[in-house]
Amino acid sequence: MKKQKLGIILLPLTVGLIVCAVVLLTRAPANTTPISYTYEVVRAYPHDPIAFTQGLVIDEGILYESTGLWGYSTLRRVDLETGAILQMHSLPEEFFGEGITIFGDKIIQLTWQNQVGFVYDKQTFELLQNFSYPTEGWGITHDGKQLIMSDGTANLYFLDPETFQRIGQVEVRDGNVSVTRLNELEFVKGDVYANVWGEEKIAIISPQTGQVKGWIDLAGIYTQTNQNPNSVLNGIAYDAEADRLFVTGKLWTQLFEIKLIERK
Repeated sequence: MKKQKLGIILLPLTVGLIVCAVVLLTRAPANTTPISYTYEVVRAYPHDPIAFTQGLVIDEGILYESTGLWGYSTLRRVDLETGAILQMHSLPEEFFGEGITIFGDKIIQLTWQNQVGFVYDKQTFELLQNFSYPTEGWGITHDGKQLIMSDGTANLYFLDPETFQRIGQVEVRDGNVSVTRLNELEFVKGDVYANVWGEEKIAIISPQTGQVKGWIDLAGIYTQTNQNPNSVLNGIAYDAEADRLFVTGKLWTQLFEIKLIERK
């Protein structure tokens, strides 16, 4: 009888604890207020004004860039100081170039609506292989173990870097609100930085939970002179060796090294 009574008493307590834990785990992220950042321009660098920037990355002090538009899409190695193109590979005209990342000695480049990605030798730009994915391709980065990809929705997808098979995904949310149009990506100190297409801001995202931890407000960083509606913010590169953060945009004449300033 004692064992039966004890079980009856413990069962409601156990269920109650489980319910409380689930509620706390569910509500905790939504109650987290993202940190708001503005910026300081550390330095401005020249940028090719006809580069329709879709992807940006820095590796060993060298800038790599992917540009879009059908018939004009390219993969480039660029001199950061001068903006000069050191090496360039043109994509076939039926492909619209998108995000890039460097994983080991390979460059991985997405295309927009073709559902095809390309893998190149980092040094020679030789095409090593193609791979496919079921969505559009927008941005791509990696955390050292897995690739992280966006497709213009609120989702981030995790891919095996060898097979390119999807091994997970997370929905990006600011509190309880989905954040869509996630575009160019960069992995910075454990977080994913994602520019929101069409807006002058970058989301700082936890790749584990998908929660937005911070917002970088880049309003006014670049004054358009050509009034081209497509000349929008798109391009994030992080130099891990020197701890430098860079941003640029489609058809911009400048690339900016910035320092984040937390708003109080």
